[in-house]
Amino acid sequence: MSTQLPVDLPVIPHVLWETLIPAGTHWSGVLRRGMALRVVDIEGGANLSAVFYRHDEPLERYNMADTLKAQHTAHLTRAHVLYSDMGRVMASITADTVGWHDPLGGIGDADLFAEKYGEARYQQHRNAMIRNGRDSLLLELAKHGLGARDLVANINFFSKLAIGEDGALDFVSGHSPAGAAFDLRFEMDTLAAFSTAPHPLDPASGYAPRPVKLIAYRAYAGNESVPSDDPCRSACAENGRGFINTDRLFV
Repeated sequence: MSTQLPVDLPVIPHVLWETLIPAGTHWSGVLRRGMALRVVDIEGGANLSAVFYRHDEPLERYNMADTLKAQHTAHLTRAHVLYSDMGRVMASITADTVGWHDPLGGIGDADLFAEKYGEARYQQHRNAMIRNGRDSLLLELAKHGLGARDLVANINFFSKLAIGEDGALDFVSGHSPAGAAFDLRFEMDTLAAFSTAPHPLDPASGYAPRPVKLIAYRAYAGNESVPSDDPCRSACAENGRGFINTDRLFV
C-alpha cells in the first residue's frame, strides 16, 4: 500500500497504519525506534499541539530549550531534531512542505478558550463541544500514568508565529494549506500525545479546529542506526552527538 498525499513528499512504500485525529480532539500512542509518521493537514489551517516522552522512562521528555539552542533556531522544519532533557535525539523531521512549525506559542487552557469562544459542553453539543489544548493533552497523558506535573512545553505543528511591531508574537493566519505535511521519524521508543485544538494565539473569533491525519510507516529497522550522512544527523555537530547518545541506549 502507498500514499499519494501529498505529492511533493517521498512516496511511502508500505503503510503500517493510518488514523484520523478529528478536529478539536486528541490522540496518543507509542512510536517505536525506526518508525515514522507522515502528518497531514487535510483541510488547511490545522494546529497540532504535541508533547513527547521516552516510553520506558517517561521522566525523560522533550525539551524545548535544548532543542532550539542546540540547533540555533526559533522554529522547526526539515533536518531539525527534537531533543530530550538528557541530550538525546527523540525524533527527526525528515521531510516538510510547511517550512515552519511553532515551538514557542504554548497551548490554550479552559479559561482562555472560554474567553475567546464561549462554552460548548458535551451534554448539549456532543462531539461539537469546545475542547482546549491543555486539557486534551492531559487526558491523553492520564492514559499512560502521567499528570499535570508532567506536561512540558509543547510544539504547535502547522502553526507559525511572527514578531509584531510591538515585539509581541503574532499568529500567522493561513500558514498551512490543505495537504501540507511533514514526516517525523522516531529515534527512540516514544510516547506522543497530540491535540488538534486551535493555537492559543489564533485571532479567529470562532472555534474552528481542523482534523489531522497520521500515516505510520517503517523508516528503518529498530536495531539499526541512522547513518552519519543523514541530513538530520549531519545538520550540525550537536545533532551528531545527540544521535550518538540515543544510539547508546540500543547497543
